Amino acid sequence: MKNQQFDLGALIRACPDFPRPGILFRDINPVLRNYHALKYIAKEFYCRFRRRRIQAVAGIESRGFIIATAIALKFGVGMILVRKAGKLPGPTIRKAYNIEYGTSVMEIQKDAVENGQGILVADDLIATGGTATAAAQLIEELGGKVLGLGFVIELANLDGGQRLRNSGYKVDSLSVYY
Repeated sequence: MKNQQFDLGALIRACPDFPRPGILFRDINPVLRNYHALKYIAKEFYCRFRRRRIQAVAGIESRGFIIATAIALKFGVGMILVRKAGKLPGPTIRKAYNIEYGTSVMEIQKDAVENGQGILVADDLIATGGTATAAAQLIEELGGKVLGLGFVIELANLDGGQRLRNSGYKVDSLSVYY
């Protein structure tokens, strides 16, 4: 059955100069408040990745947790947290990376991924790709296989999605902005 289209762009707000001057922030809060939009996101990513043998969905802090949880429920699998440094208990591994307006460090618990486990990485937005690349590298360092990356929004002019594609990852975005 073909997935019915849903206009996510009608719900995504543009917020100029947030979180600092010169940044055009894409706000998905109206999307998250809309049951039909969330249902569409989960179903669309399920349709796009269902042949990839997804065994878990990794969500990137923080809005990615919401997206990943909805997708994981659709797949009938668990959800893995990829968080900012210092937010996860127990033994973790970390990865430092550059983002469009600074630097950051992401972590994952050492026991979050099984060796050979097929993982779909999900987040609300991809800009320069630093956060998503760090998440993928953390999963791979633990022995997981990144079978794809799914984003609600892709800022194509910042080339993060293309960098990931050029690195051999399957990347799908539901709304692309140039």
